[in-house]
Amino acid sequence: MEHNAGLLEQLASSLANGKINIVDLTHPLGPQTPVIKVPEGHGKQPPAVQLEPIADYRDNSGYARWSTLTVAEHAGTHFDAPGHWFTGEKFKDGTTDTIDARRFVAPASVIDCTQAVENDPGFILDAQDLRDWEKTHGRIQKGSWLLFRSGWSKRFPNASAFLNEVDGEYLSPGPNPDAMRFMLERDVCGYGTETIGTDHGKAGMFDPVFPAHNLMHGANKFGMSSLNNLDQLPPTGSIIVTAPLKIVEGSGSPLRVLGFVSVK
Repeated sequence: MEHNAGLLEQLASSLANGKINIVDLTHPLGPQTPVIKVPEGHGKQPPAVQLEPIADYRDNSGYARWSTLTVAEHAGTHFDAPGHWFTGEKFKDGTTDTIDARRFVAPASVIDCTQAVENDPGFILDAQDLRDWEKTHGRIQKGSWLLFRSGWSKRFPNASAFLNEVDGEYLSPGPNPDAMRFMLERDVCGYGTETIGTDHGKAGMFDPVFPAHNLMHGANKFGMSSLNNLDQLPPTGSIIVTAPLKIVEGSGSPLRVLGFVSVK
């Protein structure tokens, strides 16, 4: 196999001379990180993120500093593998250790709904919103991430504001089934959002329920949640790297999401 070293040299040169900017799309992960609440009857509640020191040279404990990390797979800025949902169970490449690594590098299409969400925290992303976006920015690219920019990341790390529980229900923006079907028609690689989970806070009201999970993972596609700095990505033209930890049979993982953006 021939290797085109010129392309990699051009990439390295563009990074070195500032022609490509790297945007960190990740929130810090620590004890203050808001953690999603599991609905009653659907499993145990996930633990808060914890760091328990093993050794710390700052306390005269030898030469090193390291800790035991306790964290749920789906905590903080994190990746949802197809096997996270029952509809994706059938895929042999549906867990974090079996997904082809080439699928972790992809273009991004970013739809900005910050004004709509500011006016209505329960905003529902519909297929028509995506059609309107395409009228301005062109067809959503096959194999790209569809990233939903809502401004919700500004609520982090305030757990009360980030979860936004109102009268016993969670009020946060997200897609309906038609929006998810439209993304699948465009053959995106996955759907990402600034909120704590990929679905709308009241996703149980849809048919099917939890469409971002149900439909996306049922098509062997990915999800990402708790993204940050989406305002630093253009609507089209960026590349993002979304590699989760290679957990054996992992349903997901916290990750450091990086966006590559050309500087004009």
